[in-house]
Amino acid sequence: MTKYLTLIFKNLLRTKRRTILTILSIAVSLFIFSVLVSLPTFANQMLADTTSSVRILCRTKMGLGYPLPVAYKSKIATIPHVVAVAPLVIYGGIYHEVSDQFPSVATEAKEIDMWSDWGLTGVDEFKKIKTACLVAQGTMRRFNLHVGQQIQLRGTVYPFNVTLTIVGTIDKGPVPSFLIFRLDYFEEAAGNPGIAHEFWVRVDDSRVVPEVCAALDNQFANSAAETRSASEAAALGSILGRYRIFMKLAEFVGLVAVVAIGLVAANTAAMSIRERRSEIAVMRSIGFPSGVILSLLVGESLIVALLGGAIGCGVAFGLFKVFAFNADALGPFVSLHVPPFVLAETLGVAALIGLFSAYVPARAAAKRSIVETLRLVD
Repeated sequence: MTKYLTLIFKNLLRTKRRTILTILSIAVSLFIFSVLVSLPTFANQMLADTTSSVRILCRTKMGLGYPLPVAYKSKIATIPHVVAVAPLVIYGGIYHEVSDQFPSVATEAKEIDMWSDWGLTGVDEFKKIKTACLVAQGTMRRFNLHVGQQIQLRGTVYPFNVTLTIVGTIDKGPVPSFLIFRLDYFEEAAGNPGIAHEFWVRVDDSRVVPEVCAALDNQFANSAAETRSASEAAALGSILGRYRIFMKLAEFVGLVAVVAIGLVAANTAAMSIRERRSEIAVMRSIGFPSGVILSLLVGESLIVALLGGAIGCGVAFGLFKVFAFNADALGPFVSLHVPPFVLAETLGVAALIGLFSAYVPARAAAKRSIVETLRLVD
């Protein structure tokens, strides 16, 4: 086996330029494939992670620009199966420059446990300190912040500034860049408007979520501020739904890239094998079986394809890591990454390209008679 591997690598290194260019062309195409296939895979994974959620988002039918009365909280709390209600106000916020914007929201300190699965730290301090805030890890990295630091935000939705003290972090939020501070501090700074842009509602069982959503909307039907309630998964799905056509297009383009590089690889393999007809004939004449020659030729193609696939996957993985640190404005797709399934799928596609692009011309060359092959050689 070792001598055959040595022979394969020696053959690959004889035409270094062709080998390198073939590897790079496969790497580029499979980089495109892994990036584009990651989009719908990541979106489906996000939805799957929230299907068992016991949280509901209750908003006005008019949109987030039209807030609800904070008095709705007590009415929502009386609905069967509701165990917690957290009003949320969208503040906006600019840290330094206009480009330094990220979502900032305010909620009641006693209801912060509504999002305990987001990996909150500093919750006790948040409940004690009026100017406290919790900051997502993406924001902490982006602005080089640290726990205990005091920051000031300029309002975008509201025309006043807030001065906040970072007491903890959010490790696993829905987006990597956002901030939560206390509603009582917002109310004081805003002059007690008594509003909420949305209510987050936690129920006792995920199976009753549709029932509670209907009850919420019936509760406020025909009122001055009617509501539209949805499960956390449905709310996230409505956001991702805006990108659905783009994700379908991404899948199609990824498939086209794979087919195109498969044809290029097949042509390259056919040319390489055609140039080595005399060599193959000599190997046959000195006793190399047809099966061994076929395995050597296909093995060369397989190694080239797998190297290209590994490079393409590695670049895609690293690129998304860079985005995770620097592209916080991309909304839910900022935490996009190449899932392990896509990495395996990309390497599998690379293996198929390597096998099928070389198999037909290699089999024909290995099976051709020695005399006929030597006669065809110029």
